[in-house]
Amino acid sequence: MPPRRFHEQYRQIQRSMPDVPLAVGPDDAGEFLYEKGVVLAREGEEAQVVEDTVRGHFRTFAAGVPDRVRRLGPAGDRSGVVRIQVSDPGEGDAAGDPAVTGALRALAAVEGRTGRRMVSRNHVVHIAVNACPGDEPVPVSRDARPNPAVAEADGEPGGDAARVLVVDTGLMHDYRDYPPLARTQGDAQVAECDDDGILQQYCGHGTFIAGLVAAVAPHTDITVSNALNDAGAVLEHEFGEKLFDAVDAGGWPDVLSLSAGTTNGRTDGLLGVDAFMRELRGQHTLLVAAAGNNASATPFWPAAYADLPGYEDAVLSVGALRADGASGACFTNHGGWVKAYAPGERLTSALTGFGTPVPYVYQHSTYDTCRYGFSYPCTCHHPRHTGVLSEDGASAKPDQVMFEGLAQWSGTSFAAPVAVGMIAAHMTARGVRDPRAARRELLDGVDEFVDVRGAHRPALLPPTWRPVRVPPAPTARPR
Repeated sequence: MPPRRFHEQYRQIQRSMPDVPLAVGPDDAGEFLYEKGVVLAREGEEAQVVEDTVRGHFRTFAAGVPDRVRRLGPAGDRSGVVRIQVSDPGEGDAAGDPAVTGALRALAAVEGRTGRRMVSRNHVVHIAVNACPGDEPVPVSRDARPNPAVAEADGEPGGDAARVLVVDTGLMHDYRDYPPLARTQGDAQVAECDDDGILQQYCGHGTFIAGLVAAVAPHTDITVSNALNDAGAVLEHEFGEKLFDAVDAGGWPDVLSLSAGTTNGRTDGLLGVDAFMRELRGQHTLLVAAAGNNASATPFWPAAYADLPGYEDAVLSVGALRADGASGACFTNHGGWVKAYAPGERLTSALTGFGTPVPYVYQHSTYDTCRYGFSYPCTCHHPRHTGVLSEDGASAKPDQVMFEGLAQWSGTSFAAPVAVGMIAAHMTARGVRDPRAARRELLDGVDEFVDVRGAHRPALLPPTWRPVRVPPAPTARPR
């Protein structure tokens, strides 16, 4: 990932988590964010082994200060991990963390002997991992229609409605003014606007997702958890616990829709969600997870669990199709671990502001060309190249736009709930009570496929989705 783009992400997320010093990793490559000076370990005996090993390593190699190695906070939550401080988080800048790197290296031999990971960075899990300006919503005209359009629902379903849990930001206060969300309930968005009445960053994200599920599968019972209410960001050690809390509140759903995650430079998942994922495997719930927006083949978790042994039926990873459906969107992650693609560029759904327009502030971006190398004017260039982040010292004046209900938004964040809606609709239409069986039947019956970076994958296209024309490549400007 280009360093400039990733440092935008660092500034954005650091503002949303001002009390948590963050570092960019791994080391000299900008792939993810994590908590400085801290590592994770499984509680109990393994945590003690990590503490002792790191302390001994620092004494032997002078790689840190042994006396600073200590347990942070009590153990015992359901995530099964504890935080261990290995250095002063306030020291140094965001360009990596030598103490954390040394701690990970100290455990390498022990992990090799045990055959399992015992220590990890405490990664930041986020709903917009690359801070792309295209991750910001765009207002649409008052007479615009949702896309996918709301499917016709004749009467009530013959059997029980599918139950979908959306783990995201919370619901906007006026979401019930949007008729398709009549079957939706859940947590409210906290602090929708700032003191100036400006919509907070990523507010409406969960409402937008619920609107997509409801449009594709009108008979679905949708519950929204605001577990990612803090500008869409959460530390890994908290994320596992929040997932448990979300399913505990209403029981394990049929389908869990998740549009957040992180890379971690590994191929064996996230330590902080390991306990949740192992419990998920024994439930009937299907996790449908967004593949991420880094335009990368690097595994993005939890979506990439779809490629791990034992999780093939429990997890479906979903990438985003381009607006016209002809290929993958420029921003979508890809690779063998992405199992299906669904529309995810320039979708239209409910955001907020029904009856009372709500302002949102954009800051002009300084990018002139597509940062992913694509020639067509994709998400980043439509309708103009704007975003809440820009280079330090940028002089462009922020734009204020008004939302009056519907918005247009792009990202794998929205491809995932489109797939969720198709699975839920299949369950209702076919009377299938097992969501994992419904997923298999749906994918087995797909007659549309797409080639994304050499991978031939099913394309999940809702009947009411309307392709959007992709404009031709812009003419190069003279320099």
